[in-house]
Amino acid sequence: MIRFLKGLVLLPVALVVILLAVANRTPVTLSFDPFSAVPAFSLVLPLYAVVFVAVALGIVVGGIFTWLGQGRARRTARSRGRTVRRLEEETARLRAAVPEPEPVRPGLPARTALPAPR
Repeated sequence: MIRFLKGLVLLPVALVVILLAVANRTPVTLSFDPFSAVPAFSLVLPLYAVVFVAVALGIVVGGIFTWLGQGRARRTARSRGRTVRRLEEETARLRAAVPEPEPVRPGLPARTALPAPR
């Protein structure tokens, strides 16, 4: 089911990406020097390559900032995990220190209530 849904979403996305690449093959000059008529550093690339690189760069930068933004939540989760492990160890140690209760002997009634006050 998941494969079908993934294909249902990714197939149209792949089709749009292929159409974008085929329709925008014209080379463009990518310049990093806006003040010069003859830039010191420039690249001539197809337009679709510039768009793909920009999208990929946006995904990477967005992922980095998301990861950095979740740092406090990860730190809290690690701290709580350490607390849980410490409490589980303490519980196991206390259970080992307490003797097992004596089993109820058959034939004797189990005491379930306190005696009546006098």
